[in-house]
Amino acid sequence: MGPLNALDVYLIPVIDGVAYGLLLFTLAAPLTLVFGAGGVLNLAHGSLYAVGAYAAALISDGSWTSLAIAAAAGTLAGAAGGALLSAALMPVTGRGHLAQALLTFGVALVAGAALVLAFGPDNLRPTVPAGLDTTVTLAGHRYPAYRLAFIAISAILAGGGWLALARSRAGARLRAMVDDPHMLACLGTNPHTVLAAVLTAGGALAGLAGVLGAPIIGPGPGTADTVLLLSLVIVVVGGLGSVGGAVTAAVGVGQVQSLGVVLAPTWTPYLLFAAMALTLLVRRQPLQIGGHA
Repeated sequence: MGPLNALDVYLIPVIDGVAYGLLLFTLAAPLTLVFGAGGVLNLAHGSLYAVGAYAAALISDGSWTSLAIAAAAGTLAGAAGGALLSAALMPVTGRGHLAQALLTFGVALVAGAALVLAFGPDNLRPTVPAGLDTTVTLAGHRYPAYRLAFIAISAILAGGGWLALARSRAGARLRAMVDDPHMLACLGTNPHTVLAAVLTAGGALAGLAGVLGAPIIGPGPGTADTVLLLSLVIVVVGGLGSVGGAVTAAVGVGQVQSLGVVLAPTWTPYLLFAAMALTLLVRRQPLQIGGHA
């Protein structure tokens, strides 16, 4: 097989790996942001994604207007969930990560049961606009238009998030809280307020990710667990609290998973967790628990 033929064979899997990797990043970014800023391991993260996915399935009817309304509804519902979670976490803020993890895990169990009671035990499928529910030609191959649009939207979200963290005043406060929350308090900013804002923003991002990712990982009884598991894999591989590491890890894992379907289909279900295990074995430094948010 010549170089051009090899490129032709692997082109679509590589593009699919980018799409899947960016989906993993949109899943993991809110989780790693909340942990990096406030040290809160939010095990209810998958439920916030599921809320957005259900909003997409219930509201979007194939028109661009309904998709925009679903995105707004999912984002607002995720933000409300994040704000409520922030209020619930305040009494246990000083009790360490275990108490926070147990509380958020309990919230996740209750939220999962509530979603099944509200929307039923069946998997739902959202309807996307006709312009995205088609395929386009890439180097002679047909590829889903929605996945290309998802790549573009995810790249914009990642770039916008980086600019907000690196260049804005709110981003400066967030970085200050990561480095030295006591000094931030001395400068007149309440760290609890920053944490509440981060949890609310993280919930909003998770809800929006649910709307955008619903055509790929749709709403159903197991959606919250699947999303939480995938997010934790990316957070572990990329480093706890590292948004940049999450981007790199997500795209890398996406390529491993997508190319694995072509090169080693029998092992594909295990490659995601093999990448996580290998990272834990070879990483020389402890996982980042603070900065780089």
